[in-house]
Amino acid sequence: MKLSSSLRLPAMGALLAATLMGATPALAAVPASGFATHDFLGTPHTNGGNWAGYAATGATFTSVSGSWTEPTATCTNDSELYAPWVGIDGYSDETVEQTGVQTSCSTGSPVDSAWYEMYPAAPVYFSNPVSTGDEITASVTYQGSRSYKLTISDTTKGWTQTVTKTLSADNASAEAIIEAPGGFPTLPNGVTFTNVTANGATLGSYNPAKLTSAGFRPGAISGGTFTITHK
Repeated sequence: MKLSSSLRLPAMGALLAATLMGATPALAAVPASGFATHDFLGTPHTNGGNWAGYAATGATFTSVSGSWTEPTATCTNDSELYAPWVGIDGYSDETVEQTGVQTSCSTGSPVDSAWYEMYPAAPVYFSNPVSTGDEITASVTYQGSRSYKLTISDTTKGWTQTVTKTLSADNASAEAIIEAPGGFPTLPNGVTFTNVTANGATLGSYNPAKLTSAGFRPGAISGGTFTITHK
């Protein structure tokens, strides 16, 4: 299913929507904030049009990292859902190993939750608090033997979460992305990624693909820094 056809609904609503659209529904984890999401958050770019940012290709990628300030959001409807993240794979293959922060408008106001996902498995949410304006740093590292280490830190709140998971994947791309399977809330200042690296080199050094299909437009990348704003 393409991300553009995904709906941001409570779990039972997502099951119903998936059934009506002819898809095989999948239950997902429930974050500490009390809302549920289906597992289309990390659907590969080849299958959908809700990614904006940059994707490096042309190498075997064993690491990606980057930082951002969690942006201010204004909800206009309760289906809106977006997430800045960094990850490996997904641009031209069918897995994504990723971690970031999701903002949901399902309660009528923005609610932030940190998460990781080894797509096609469902996202897993951390209970640690995240707020607008927090400084976030995230990384994904391939350790060999199908093992990936995923780390996300809120340096403002002073917490870090690290998990190690296994998946058979290609390591064919590295990305810094903002994704919106449920549509974008208003982000007055967009979101700026900084210090984005892949295999230890700046993301910009790979002449990465520019993705503009998610209702947002990434500006020019300089080294490992770029800003995504509304189209």
